[in-house]
Amino acid sequence: MENKNQTDERLRFIRIGSTLAASAIFFPLSGNKVFGALNSNQNENSIPTVKLNNGIPMPMLGFGTNTLTGDIGERSVSEAISVGYRLIDTANIYGNEESVGAGIKKSGIKREELFVTSKLWVDNSGYEKAKKAYQTSLNKLGLEYLDLYLIHRTRGDVKGSWKAMEELYREGKIRAIGVSNFDSDQLSGLMAYAEIKPVINQIETHVFFQQNKLYDVLKEYEVQMESWSPFAASRNGIFNNPILADIGKKSNKSNAQVCLRWHYQRGVVTIPRSSKKAHMIENLDIFDFELTKKDMQTIAKLDLNITQFPEWE
Repeated sequence: MENKNQTDERLRFIRIGSTLAASAIFFPLSGNKVFGALNSNQNENSIPTVKLNNGIPMPMLGFGTNTLTGDIGERSVSEAISVGYRLIDTANIYGNEESVGAGIKKSGIKREELFVTSKLWVDNSGYEKAKKAYQTSLNKLGLEYLDLYLIHRTRGDVKGSWKAMEELYREGKIRAIGVSNFDSDQLSGLMAYAEIKPVINQIETHVFFQQNKLYDVLKEYEVQMESWSPFAASRNGIFNNPILADIGKKSNKSNAQVCLRWHYQRGVVTIPRSSKKAHMIENLDIFDFELTKKDMQTIAKLDLNITQFPEWE
């Protein structure tokens, strides 16, 4: 159990983020690299952070948990944290918030060292439902606050959901709020009534769907781009692609590492998922090499400019 001083300190930590965020739409940051101000000084886990538009830091590389449920989910999250991940991403629709929470608890890492994201699903859209859904997610995770909460898809009562999230934000119950799967027009629509602008748009983006138009729009809005599919879920032969392999050979890196490094150099946050500890470690090992300008231009030519997940359309 926390004593009173510990509780007061935790609440102060949460409220600082919320206070900054509440003013972010009126005082946009300037001089940012790509989306936010990239911290070139790596943290103790060697994962650089990006400063979001509300001033709080977020790891540039995290751990995705979609499909990792039950005991596998718990073990995977615990192992991911043990090898150095601090950004953990989940969602109500994944059906694994309890497993993720158990993995966080099992890791033994202090809560304030983690950056935990969850998402509001379509069925819970709207002002009242969104507030209840947020608390349900907290209860399942066994946490007292989230670092980031996202509207998962642009269906239902988005305006009511955003109002609820803004209130939770101001109350210090969420450190940052954002969206997922919003296109340029949908994001502009949200901006028209938002009192607090989103810090993140988590979308499908990878070497085969580079989302260059949306990339530029997000830069203009100072909304961080985050990829929920940095490997395109292994579709289109990404792990055997000869062009990526040739680029990786120069630095003794895998196709997966080349992809993650490409995202990183574009300033895009990524959350690769794996239940295998060796792959978790491999995915972290991208900060000791650099893609050349020519490499980046070569990868740019891989863009098919079409989703690799038509079932989501």
